[in-house]
Amino acid sequence: MDSPDFLREKHVRYFKQCLKLLPRPYTGGDTNRMTFVYFALGALDLLGVEFDKDERDSIVEWIYAQQILPDPQDRGRVCGFRGAPFMGTHSRADGNATFHPYDGAHITMTYTAIQCLLILRDDLSRVDRSAITAGLAKLQQPDGSFAPIQDGMESDMRFLYCACAVSYMLNDWSGVDIDSAVRYISDSRSYDFGFGQGPHLESHGGSTYCALASLWLMCRHDTLREYVAATTKWCLSLQDQGFHGRQYKQDDTCYSFWIGASLHLLSAGHLINDTANIQFLMTTQNKMIGGFGKYQTSLPDILHSYMGLAGLSLGEFPGVQSMSPALNLTDATVKFLASEAVTWKRQ
Repeated sequence: MDSPDFLREKHVRYFKQCLKLLPRPYTGGDTNRMTFVYFALGALDLLGVEFDKDERDSIVEWIYAQQILPDPQDRGRVCGFRGAPFMGTHSRADGNATFHPYDGAHITMTYTAIQCLLILRDDLSRVDRSAITAGLAKLQQPDGSFAPIQDGMESDMRFLYCACAVSYMLNDWSGVDIDSAVRYISDSRSYDFGFGQGPHLESHGGSTYCALASLWLMCRHDTLREYVAATTKWCLSLQDQGFHGRQYKQDDTCYSFWIGASLHLLSAGHLINDTANIQFLMTTQNKMIGGFGKYQTSLPDILHSYMGLAGLSLGEFPGVQSMSPALNLTDATVKFLASEAVTWKRQ
């Protein structure tokens, strides 16, 4: 039975509304719209909500319209998915596409687009696997990290994780130099045994999750085991009631997932004080409209609302579906990925 403190129906309404209309402050993040869709769909999946066929088909078509396909006149194009149709071009259901020289894929949007398609039980038959993996190879940097876009100005642990998750979901690692990626992760381990976004950078809960999940996805469990004792201790030091992402910061809803998932990847989830963490998350719910805020006094936002549910899932909270910490998807969706319903599993 659900806890009386858990506002499930309000959370369902909140995320359904987020799929249709977001508040004005989100307009500045339109290039990240694919990720917003993932947070909403992922949350509804965690809540066990089923989508009707018309709604499902509509969202699936919108996602495929954001796929950047190879341009016959530009063989250097990085393919994948973009965050929104801000360039005005689109890929049609018949496989034909319009092209714009400045319209390109983003590695995070590719990651979240594939996740969304899996949540909606699409067979991924229209995903151009070979083009995406070829694009990943162009985004990997000499130090093993990944840039998010072609000619990108930044590269760090976030995008390395996205490359690993995409490769895992597509079951094709030809676009990743795994040994180079593992070296980058090892070089990014800090003196306190957490991981930074890159070498010599401060340990952070988000980048620690990305590092550990990447190792798990790359099947480098031998390297992962090397970090268990010391990194587990660092992660546990970040729990007061909930979790925070860096030393001397206050507890923050999203780290219930980032740090909680890291501990599960280290086979140390049993060391989490789940009771205290759940009590904290119950205080960050918005009692009027649903969703979760960053802090107890914060208004809800779509990122922290999703991460709050993910944190509850890791704590085996009643009424929230179980999930895979490495892929950040429900176990049911990961089971679908492994099934012959996915096109290339039938080939």
